[in-house]
Amino acid sequence: MSRPDPSSVRVDGPWAHRDVHANGIRLHVAETGEGPLVLLLHGFTGFWWTWRHQLVALGDAGFRAVAVDLRGYGDSDKPPRGYDAWTLSGDIAGLVKSLGETRAHLVGHDWGGLLAWSVAALHPRVVHSVAAVSAPHPLALRGQIRRTALRRKPRNQARAMAHLFRAQPPLLPERTLTRDRAAVVEARLRSWSGKYWSELGEAAERYRTAMLVPGVAHSALEYHRWAVRSQVRGEGRRFTEALTRKIEVPVLQLYGADDPCVLPRTREASTPWLGGPAEKHELSQVGHFPHEESPGTANALLTAFIKG
Repeated sequence: MSRPDPSSVRVDGPWAHRDVHANGIRLHVAETGEGPLVLLLHGFTGFWWTWRHQLVALGDAGFRAVAVDLRGYGDSDKPPRGYDAWTLSGDIAGLVKSLGETRAHLVGHDWGGLLAWSVAALHPRVVHSVAAVSAPHPLALRGQIRRTALRRKPRNQARAMAHLFRAQPPLLPERTLTRDRAAVVEARLRSWSGKYWSELGEAAERYRTAMLVPGVAHSALEYHRWAVRSQVRGEGRRFTEALTRKIEVPVLQLYGADDPCVLPRTREASTPWLGGPAEKHELSQVGHFPHEESPGTANALLTAFIKG
C-alpha cells in the first residue's frame, strides 16, 4: 500500500499554508484573519483541518486564527523524540513567539486541550486564555483514571481511556492504527461522536489519509506512551508538580454531553486548578468532537469567550 505524501494534508480553502520553525522543529500551520492570535491545537488522530470551521469563524470575527499540525502529525516534522508534554508545551510556546506574538489565546481539543492546559501552567506569560474542548485539566483526568482503574463498572474513566494503555506495546499498535487504510480511525470517530454529525464521512476520509502519512501513526502513539510511562518516572513526578500551579487566565471548558471518552464526573474535576474566570458548557446530543459536530454553537461560544 502506497503512503500519502505529507503535503496531502495541505487542504485548499480560505486559509494560507506555511511553515514555521519553533523549538528546533518545523511546524506546518494554516492561517486566516488579522488581529489577536488564536492558536488552535488538534487532538489524537487529527491534524490542523479539524479546525476548518473555527479558522473561518474566528478570522471573520477579527482574530488571527492559526491551526497547527502538532509535532509528529500532518506536514510538521516527525523527529524520533520529543513527544513528552514538556517538549510539546515548549513547541507551542515557541510557536507563539515564532509567529511574531508575545501571547495567544489557546484553543485545544483532546490532546491539544491537555497541551493548552499544560502551556498555561508551564509558560503562563505566552497565554491570554485557554479554551479546552473535550479536555479536562491533565491532573483531573489522571486522578479520575487512577480512582477508577480497579473498578468493575462498565462505564468508568479508566475504561473510557483504555486506548492509552493499548498503545503501550511496540509496533503492534502502529499496525493496528494503519491496517485497512486506517479503518480504526473511522471506527473511533463513529463510536466517540454523537448521532448527528453530518460531516462524519468526509472527516473520516481526511483523518484516515492523514494517519497514513509516514511517521504519523508512531508519533501519535508516542504521546500516549509518554503519558502512561511517565507516571513511574522522575520526569512525570516533576511534570505533576509543575502542573499544580493554578491557571490564572480565563478558561472555557466545552464538552459534548454524550462524550464517551470524558465522563461527567471527570468534566467537573478541573475546578481545583482554576484560579481565574471560568465557564463550562455541555452541548446536547454531541460526542467527543463538539467543534466539528456542532460548529455553529461551538464557534459562537468560542468567539464570545475570546472577545470577552
